[in-house]
Amino acid sequence: MRFFVAGIMQGSRQDDDIGDQDYRTAIRDIILRKYPEAEVVCPMELYPDSPGYGYERGKQTFLDLVDRASEADVVVAYLPEASMGTAIEMWQAYGGGARVLAISPMANNWVVRFLSDRVFPTMEDFAEFVASDGLSQMPLRS
Repeated sequence: MRFFVAGIMQGSRQDDDIGDQDYRTAIRDIILRKYPEAEVVCPMELYPDSPGYGYERGKQTFLDLVDRASEADVVVAYLPEASMGTAIEMWQAYGGGARVLAISPMANNWVVRFLSDRVFPTMEDFAEFVASDGLSQMPLRS
């Protein structure tokens, strides 16, 4: 099973800096505890310096990540606040038939609400769902 870890990097920042990315390790650990054979695709591992890329390299990176999200079986989107890149990854994953799981307090945001198969208010809620084998009980979308 292939998981893609989507989530906020820059949000509404106006500079090339990024927010705390520790959530990526937490999500990976939660997934691998239950599914040790899973492939977990993490954008920060693939492109650790991406916020500082020039235009062409940045565009290629963005489009590659969107493609990778569309090829996943499950996208886990961490959204403590809005993220345009994550919204596009969710859209592509949804269109590709992937299950989309959001960890976000923004359950009424239309992207989160309509593109997610499940929304978890906290990381702990997500961890409990995965540990209890909730993913295997979810119906596949066609």
